[in-house]
Amino acid sequence: MDSQTMRDRIALLETKRGLLVQLLDQPDLGTLRIDVNQALEEMDDLIDEFKKTFPADA
Repeated sequence: MDSQTMRDRIALLETKRGLLVQLLDQPDLGTLRIDVNQALEEMDDLIDEFKKTFPADA
């Protein structure tokens, strides 16, 4: 996989992140809230690691 494809996929992932944030606003989420929070944390870690490994100016 080339670096541009990875950048495109990370950009898509960043746009989808907003859906999880919106899901957290649902009052009837119950115990699923734990899983959504975990998914957000892992997503953020993945995005951060990608940006550290492949800086935008490289």
